[in-house]
Amino acid sequence: MIVVTDNRSANRFEAHDGTTLAGVAAYARTPELVAFVHTEVDPAFEGRGVGSALAREGIASAQADGLRVLAICPFVAAWLARHPELAHLEYRATSRVTD
Repeated sequence: MIVVTDNRSANRFEAHDGTTLAGVAAYARTPELVAFVHTEVDPAFEGRGVGSALAREGIASAQADGLRVLAICPFVAAWLARHPELAHLEYRATSRVTD
């Protein structure tokens, strides 16, 4: 059974199968958002929903903390695109600066 926890001291969500680290989703946290920068799943666990569990728990954690989500990681961005009900959590820059 995969269990996802937030390892804030390492700035990453970790997915464990027992004592085995199955995958991680690294992030940077600010007072207004959580930026997911990289997701990696151990090849032995690919295709078992580990990446999705990391994305789901990471985004749920951001939502619970009242934060927006900036999906720099292509996996998390694709996961969010498949869940339009969470679009309100996506961080959008408000700057209109142009050259």
